[in-house]
Amino acid sequence: MAKGVMIIDGQRVNFDGEKNVLAVIRKAGIEMPTFCYHSDLSTYGACRMCIVEDERGKIDASCSLEPRDGMVIKTNSARLLKHRRTILELMLASHDCNCTTCEKSGDCRLQELAHQFGIRAVRFQDTRERAELDTSSPAVVRNPNKCILCGDCVRVCEELQGVNIIDFVHRGSQARVAPAFGRMLSETKCVSCGQCAAVCPTGAITIKNEIGEAWRAIHDPNLRTVVEIAPAVRVAVGEAFGIPAGENVLDRLVTALKLMGVDEVYDTNFGADITTITEASEFLDRLKAGGPFPMFTSCCPAWVKYLENENPKYLKNISTCKSPMEHFAAVLRDKYAEKDAADGKRTYLIAIMPCTAKKMEAARDEFKTDGRPDVDLVLTTHEVIDMIRENGIQLQDVELESPDLPFGMSSGSAAIYGVTGGVAEAVIRHCVPDKSKNALREIAALGIRGDEPRKETVVHIGDTELKIAVVHGLINARKLLKEMDEGKAFYHLVEVMTCQGGCVGGAGQPYGLKEVKHTRGEGLHQIDNSSMFKRAERNPVVTQLLKEMDEEKAHKLLHVSYVKE
Repeated sequence: MAKGVMIIDGQRVNFDGEKNVLAVIRKAGIEMPTFCYHSDLSTYGACRMCIVEDERGKIDASCSLEPRDGMVIKTNSARLLKHRRTILELMLASHDCNCTTCEKSGDCRLQELAHQFGIRAVRFQDTRERAELDTSSPAVVRNPNKCILCGDCVRVCEELQGVNIIDFVHRGSQARVAPAFGRMLSETKCVSCGQCAAVCPTGAITIKNEIGEAWRAIHDPNLRTVVEIAPAVRVAVGEAFGIPAGENVLDRLVTALKLMGVDEVYDTNFGADITTITEASEFLDRLKAGGPFPMFTSCCPAWVKYLENENPKYLKNISTCKSPMEHFAAVLRDKYAEKDAADGKRTYLIAIMPCTAKKMEAARDEFKTDGRPDVDLVLTTHEVIDMIRENGIQLQDVELESPDLPFGMSSGSAAIYGVTGGVAEAVIRHCVPDKSKNALREIAALGIRGDEPRKETVVHIGDTELKIAVVHGLINARKLLKEMDEGKAFYHLVEVMTCQGGCVGGAGQPYGLKEVKHTRGEGLHQIDNSSMFKRAERNPVVTQLLKEMDEEKAHKLLHVSYVKE
C-alpha cells in the first residue's frame, strides 16, 4: 500500500494505504459530495460530484484517483463549485421533484446536496418521457422517474448478490436503469433482498411502505395487535435517534410500541429458540440417516428464493424448519385460537424485521392457514422508525419495558441469529454433548464468527467429524455451490445469509457500511454474553411447548417443504 504526503487545500495530509484520493480527503476532515461511491462496492466514477483540481488545472474524480506522494489538489475551487452546481441542476432537471411526498424525503442525498449547494432554481427542462411505477415486487417499489443513473443499485445487485436483476439499458439521453426487456421486478428472478433500495440515494427504489396498514390494525377495536421483534432490529433502530449502533434498545422499543397502541409485544428470539431445537434435531437425524448433505439453513427467505430460481436441485437440502418469524407466528396462531373466540377479537400479528424479503416470505402460500397469512404484516426497521417519529416519541428518553410473557423469554443463542455465523453456532451449541462454559468458549473460537464472506470449520460430535461452512452475500453462496457441483467442496451444514453481515445488514435497517454492520453484530454477541442461559434447550417455555406437541402437530406448526411434489 502506498504511503506519502498530499497537499489538500494547502494543508499537508499523510496517507497510508487509502485506496483513493477521496478517502484521503475525508481523512483530512473534508466531506466530499458523492452519489455513486460506496466503499463496499467497486469504484464507478459516474456522478463526478467528487471531482478535484490539481495544480495544473486538471480535473479528476477523486474516487477513481490513486493518491501519490507530493500530489497537490484543491477540493473547492471556483471551477469545481460551478461544475458541481451544474451537475446537480442537470440531475434535478431529469428528476421527479415531488419531494414532500417522496418516501426518501428528508433522507435523500440529492435533496441534501441541492440544499448544501444552494440550488434554488433549475435552468434546464425535463424532456424525458414519464415512466410507469413498478409496484409489482412484495418488497420494494421502483420509480424510474427519480433515478439519477448513479448505478449503485446495479453494482450492489451484481457485486454483493450476483443476481444481476437490473442494469443500464439504452444509451445517451435514453439511458435507464431497469430489468431486461422492460419487465417488472415480479417478472424477474429478484429475491426481494432489497439491497438496491438500501444503496439508492434518491427515491428511485424504496422499501414498500405498509405503515398505513399497521396504523389501521392498531386503531381497530376488533383486532388484538401483537408485535414480534427480530434480534437484529434492537441493535439498529436506535441509530435513528442518536443512540450508538450495537446498543440494545429492545426495552425502549417495547415501550414505544405500547405508547403507539400495540396490545402485546413479544420477541422473535422465542421463535429462534424453537428453530434451533427443531433444526438441530433435523441435523442429527440426517447424520444418522447419512444425508442428504449439506443441510442448508432455512431462516433467510431471499436465500430460499435464490435456490428456487437458480438451483432448485438443492431445495431438498434446505432444512424443513420454518424461520423464527414463521415459527413464532404458527405457535401464536395455535395458542390464541381459543382466546380469540372467547374475546370476540381477531389477533393481528405484525413482525418487525430488518429484512425486506420477509415481506415476500409472509405472503408465501406455505405460510398461510386457511388462506390467511400467519404473519399479517411485516414492517421493516425503517418503517417502525417512521411510525415512532410520526407519534413524536423520543426513543432515547422513554422508560424501559420488557417484552410480554410467555413469548418474551429467549436464550443467548437466539440473539445471535441476527449476525452471520449465529445460526450455525446456535445449532452447534445444541448438538455438542459437552454443555460446559468451556465448550461455549471453544465453539465461539471455531472461526465461524467474523466478517469474512466465507468461513469454514470442523466440529467433532463423538467420532464424527462435521464440516461446516458459513457464507453471507449471495455471490459467495453462488461460488460455494459451484465448488460443491464440481466436487471441490463438501459440507454437512451450511449457513447462508443473503445480506452482508447477516440480518444486521438487512435492507430494512438504517443504512450503514461494513463497520456499522460489524458493530451491530458485536451488540448481538454482547446480548448473548449477558443472557441468563445460552442454549435454546434451556428455555423452559420453549421446551414445555415442544413437549406438549404430538408429532402431527409439530410437523404442521414447525415444518415446511419448498420441494414441489
